[in-house]
Formats: sequence, C-alpha cells, structure tokens
Amino acid sequence: MDFPNPLDGIKSAGAAIQGFAGNAANAANEAALQIGGAANDLASQIGDAAGEAASQAGKAAGDALSQAGKATGEALSQASKAAGDAAGAISDGIENAKRDFEKKKSMNFQSIEALQPVVNVVNEASAALSDKDRTIGESAIPEVLGGALGATAGGIASFAALYGLGTVGLSAAGMTSALATAGALVGGGMAAGVFVLAAPVAIGAGVGIGLAAKLKADQLKQEKERLYKEALRKHQAIIQALKDEADASKERLDYLQSLNVLLTKAVNDLRADLGK
Repeated sequence: MDFPNPLDGIKSAGAAIQGFAGNAANAANEAALQIGGAANDLASQIGDAAGEAASQAGKAAGDALSQAGKATGEALSQASKAAGDAAGAISDGIENAKRDFEKKKSMNFQSIEALQPVVNVVNEASAALSDKDRTIGESAIPEVLGGALGATAGGIASFAALYGLGTVGLSAAGMTSALATAGALVGGGMAAGVFVLAAPVAIGAGVGIGLAAKLKADQLKQEKERLYKEALRKHQAIIQALKDEADASKERLDYLQSLNVLLTKAVNDLRADLGK
C-alpha cells in the first residue's frame, strides 16, 4: 500500500498560500489605486472650488472698489457743487450788501435817529391842532418853524435841510422838548407823546453782521411806514386848519403855514424812501 508524499501536501499548501497572498496584494494595489484616484479627484475638486471662490472674491473686491470709486466721485462732485453754491451765495451777499449800501446812501432818512426831527414836527402839529391859540412863540421848536416860514419850500432840497435851518436842529434838548410838549397835551409828560419812535432793535452778540443789518433795515422801514402815515394825517389836518382858520391872527396862520411847509417835505421824503 502506497502512502502520499507529505512534501506534496506542503507544496500544495504553499502554492495556495502564494496564490492567496498574490490575490491580496493585487487587491491592495487596486484599493490603493482607487484611493489615490479618489484623493486626486477630491484634490482637483477642492482646487476648482478654491479657484472659483478666489475668482468670486476677486470679482466682489473689484465691484466694491468700483462702487467705492463711484461713491467717492459722487461725494467729490457734491462737495464741489456745495463749495460752488457757497461761493455764489457769498458773492450774491456781497453784491446785495453793495446795493443796500448804495440804496441807503440815497435815502433821506438813513437811521431811526434821523427820523426824530419828523417826529418833532408831527408832535408839534398835534399840539397846534389841539390848541387853536398856539403860535410859534409857544412852540417847542420855534427856531425850526421860523426857519421854515422864512424859506421857500420849493428851493430846499430835503426835509433835513429845511429842519436844519432852525438852531435847535437835531439837538437832544430839542427832541426832548418836542416830546414833552406833545405829551403834556394829554397830561402824561414826555412818555405820553403823540408819536414816539420805537427803540432801536437790540442785536445779540451771536447775530451775524448780515442778519443784524437786515433787522435794522426792517425796523427802519417799519418806523418810516408808521411815521409816514401819521405825518400824512397831520399834514392833511393842518391844511384843513388853514382853511378853517382863515380869519385867525397872522401869528396863528404863520404857525400853521410853517408846519404845512415842514410836513410837506417830511411826507415827500418819507414817501420817496418807501418807494411809494
């Protein structure tokens, strides 16, 4: 009886093991190849994604820079326009100031204070109308009335020139006396004068020169308008008194006529200043 050779079994087992090991190595190689391919694909995808992200970031940055450039340009344009508008406003302001200055120079009454002589005459006319026995001798401004009576009204350039013929003129004493006399008619002393000018407008320290000038100009115009209406009423009343008192004494008629001459000039000059 023949027995199998043990070496043959060993050889067969070794061959099987070698085949299995070869197959395992091939499988490992195949797996490694697949893993490498997947890794390459993933790396490629990551690279593509990174490139796309970088491209989008670059585009966004470019858009942002473009928008910033446009915004800067718009801001510069607006700033330039604002500067131009400001320069234009300053130029207009200067021109307006020049025109206002020239206009003021041509005015008969350039300040509130310059209106006081007209107030004196208006208040004297009020006194004359209230007291039919009153003459130049009892007047608060006799020199002014006497000067006006002796002048030819048509030959005097302005009310100020006509008023200035009197020695009282613009003195503080003359102003106070005129107001006190008119006030006495209603029993109240100087504060109760028939016509009193408003106090000059108070200008605060923080008010600009342009606004201060406008406030003063507005007040001056307002006072001229108010005084013009009152002077016109008194003038018409004095003219009527001359008619009604045609038989009065010469002193009384001279008194009324001197007021007529002064009021005629005052009304005309105020009307000219107001552009009526």
